[in-house]
Amino acid sequence: MMRITRYLKPYGLMILLAVVLLFAQANADLALPDYLSKIVNVGIQQGGVESALPVAIRESEMERLVIFLSADDQAALLEAYTLVTQDSADYAGALDKYPALEQEPIYIAAAVDKATTEQLSPVVGRAWLAVYGIEQMIADPSKAAEMSADLGGGFDLSKIPPGTDVFTLLGQMPAAQLTQMTAAMSERFAALGDGMITQTAVRAVREEYKALGMDTGRLQTGYMLRVGGLMLLLTLLSAACAIVVGFLAARVSAGLARDLRRAVFEKVENFSNAEFNTFSTASLITRTTNDITQVQMVTMMMVRMVIYAPIMGVGGVIRAMGKGSSMWWILAVAVGMLLSLIITIFSIALPKFKSIQKLVDRLNLVARENLSGMMVIRAFNMQPFEEKRFDKANLDLTSVTLFINRVMVVMMPMMMLIMNGLSLAIIWVGAQQVADATMQVGDIMAFMQYAMQIVMAFLMLSMMFIMFPRAAVSADRIADVLETEPVIHDPETPQPFAAPFTGVVEFRDVSFRYPEADEDVLCGISFTAQPGQTTAIIGSTGSGKSTVVNLIPRLYDVTEGAILLDGVDIRKVTQHDLRDRIGYIPQQGTLFSGTIESNLRYADKNASEETLHWAASIAQATEFIDAKPEGLAAEISQGGTNVSGGQKQRLAIARALVKKPPIYIFDDSFSALDFRTDAALRRALRTHTGESTVLIVTQRVATVRTAEQIIVLEEGKMVGKGTHQDLMATCPTYQEIALSQLSVEELA
Repeated sequence: MMRITRYLKPYGLMILLAVVLLFAQANADLALPDYLSKIVNVGIQQGGVESALPVAIRESEMERLVIFLSADDQAALLEAYTLVTQDSADYAGALDKYPALEQEPIYIAAAVDKATTEQLSPVVGRAWLAVYGIEQMIADPSKAAEMSADLGGGFDLSKIPPGTDVFTLLGQMPAAQLTQMTAAMSERFAALGDGMITQTAVRAVREEYKALGMDTGRLQTGYMLRVGGLMLLLTLLSAACAIVVGFLAARVSAGLARDLRRAVFEKVENFSNAEFNTFSTASLITRTTNDITQVQMVTMMMVRMVIYAPIMGVGGVIRAMGKGSSMWWILAVAVGMLLSLIITIFSIALPKFKSIQKLVDRLNLVARENLSGMMVIRAFNMQPFEEKRFDKANLDLTSVTLFINRVMVVMMPMMMLIMNGLSLAIIWVGAQQVADATMQVGDIMAFMQYAMQIVMAFLMLSMMFIMFPRAAVSADRIADVLETEPVIHDPETPQPFAAPFTGVVEFRDVSFRYPEADEDVLCGISFTAQPGQTTAIIGSTGSGKSTVVNLIPRLYDVTEGAILLDGVDIRKVTQHDLRDRIGYIPQQGTLFSGTIESNLRYADKNASEETLHWAASIAQATEFIDAKPEGLAAEISQGGTNVSGGQKQRLAIARALVKKPPIYIFDDSFSALDFRTDAALRRALRTHTGESTVLIVTQRVATVRTAEQIIVLEEGKMVGKGTHQDLMATCPTYQEIALSQLSVEELA
């Protein structure tokens, strides 16, 4: 994947925005369990009272609380409140909120920072427990012994005479004894933890609120609505982030796929025949379609998950530890099991991932050969053989895919088993913690949700692991194409052709060897093709005729020597400039899906109707074009399969004529024509291309008899050059070819 990351640079801003949004989404999702814990702990169990520090407290109750506080804590607590009496300026407003103000002064909480609140809440909570317990004992004397134990046993409440003000007695105790009692009380309550102390003390705070005349039901409802509203906002924020990230991921992945397809296509367009010998057509199709689709899917998954999942996993662990650090071992066991499962599965499946794309290549190759060669298959009754060949390629791919899927299908049930086992363990252990008053119910619920988020993070990463290996192989295959440097390239400082361009083609001691071949296929070829003349190249099969003309448009580059056009080495000009001056008709005339007109305009999109008819007339194609009701608008199927071989060749010749180039190359382009059409076409060519340089590759002597120059090749060497009469007199190879096709009388 790293080899194609440079194509992500245009989308860097979108990826950065997606990362920021993923952080926001992850933090919103991680905050939801904490708010759920608050709803359960504070909203339901504590009636909406968040802290042991009340928003308001009667003066008499404050005096009772400070009995159980140290001097420093007393000072800090009293500093956090303002005493409101009937003489205070804000008396009227406070009276509306706290009706009890009419009977006695009230302390109202001032703005206190969070740190001070966290410091005072457990301290005041322990004092509340002592005050509330004594008040309950006064109401029910049977609890005196239990309360005396909570106060350290140094003060036996059961021995106090009825009607005595207990708090007055406590306030009159010596400072040392009171300090000892307070320390004993703190030690006894220490096992509960700050959270449980606060939650227990809230009961006393609620009673105080009732004594103040506050509506505690409204307080609870307001808290639930406020926290629930925050949860809803966080959920909407998370959903909005997810939607935007999904949009950005789709844009990035689709844009990357588009850019890669364009880059691969442009690279392949610049390939010479040497590069096409390295990559098969079926493989290039697979790389341009299936491989890029794999990369696109993984890119979208990576943008959406590769940042989000680790944040959720790490953040879930940190927050879960904050809710229940004593249950860390449950998460450790679950994470260890998940990692073991993922490592085991992928160690089995990963080697198979790397072979899938090659099997897809093979399947595409067999399918393409069958579709393009269907007529030959039917002619030789080879349908059963081809069916078996296709079945083998299909079954090979199917078996590997099934193996991977069977391995991967184990992952989801195992992960669900781990997830459910984790939930069961948390409930089992958490229930014990709640029973021992060391954890709250809301914290257990939040811990469970964090645990599920951790498991889901691993599940998302496992999905990435499933897709990433195959996409990595696909990315490497794409990079192999993109990093292939064509052996034929334009010069750094191209040289233009001189004007006017005449079209003289000169081979100067040209030799050629195919890449990685041991021997030259062309040796010392030298000749000059003049404008206004026809130069024919003839020879037996495999003598190198097509190779000679393929060197002119630089489909290959010469190994030794040089090819010059108007005295300029073709390697010193751009390929576009070179090929713009050549009309090339290959052995296999290729037509594109569309119409006859669109195929002819392929040479010149601005060609007039008269030019199209002129080219069709010279190519002897007018007869069958006019026979079609649509004329030039007649449809041509892909590859020209709905026209005959001769018609395809004539349309290919007409296409080159529309270009009106100064050089024509006919690479055995008359092979599918009958002799009458061949002769008529050559006469028309001679008449209408009189000023152009014409090179014809053929095996027909009748085609080249009138050529001004005939080049005879044998095993890559030029064994004859001249006119028909000259070669009949001096070249045995030409004589042998001629006599094998025509009689002596016909050659005379």
